[in-house]
Amino acid sequence: MNLTFIQPPQVEWASGALAKGPLLRKSTRIQDLIEVFADEPARQQLAGEHVVYDVEMLATSSAEGELYTGVTHLYPGHVGGEYFMTRGHFHARREQGEVYFGLRGKGLLLLQNEHGQARLENVFAGSIHIIPGFTAHRLINTGNEVLSALAVWPAIAGHDYAALAKGFTLRVFEENQQILVREVQNG
Repeated sequence: MNLTFIQPPQVEWASGALAKGPLLRKSTRIQDLIEVFADEPARQQLAGEHVVYDVEMLATSSAEGELYTGVTHLYPGHVGGEYFMTRGHFHARREQGEVYFGLRGKGLLLLQNEHGQARLENVFAGSIHIIPGFTAHRLINTGNEVLSALAVWPAIAGHDYAALAKGFTLRVFEENQQILVREVQNG
């Protein structure tokens, strides 16, 4: 019997780089994050082409039962004292969960349910984050190096950014070289 061995995709754990598979890449720049940061005038003053985060994904079928796998590389930086962060989202299919694995850097995972109750989890190399369904999520880079996290989620989950038009109820800033969390009243 002749067996065929297929080389699976790989992740370089130290850097978060994906390899050995068809990849999709997307960069999100300052200009793409309108009204995401608390200080919109400060965001407008930054170079619009400045990349805040990159996402690499394995090209996977979007069929029912399939899983997407991707790595977010969130760069260090601030907008008006607020740490760089991803846009954040609920899933369009709210019941769908997701798993994050911290690969490098340090930061926070902001989780918020549909009632606006939020919590923060520390993200670091080796951390594992189970994001339940009905939970919005956002990565925040509180360090001085790239924060990379591997994510696995159902291909049918989709993204719902509009549900967070008023933002999350927590914002994370650097003040006097300390992490400061502020609660925001939305509505």
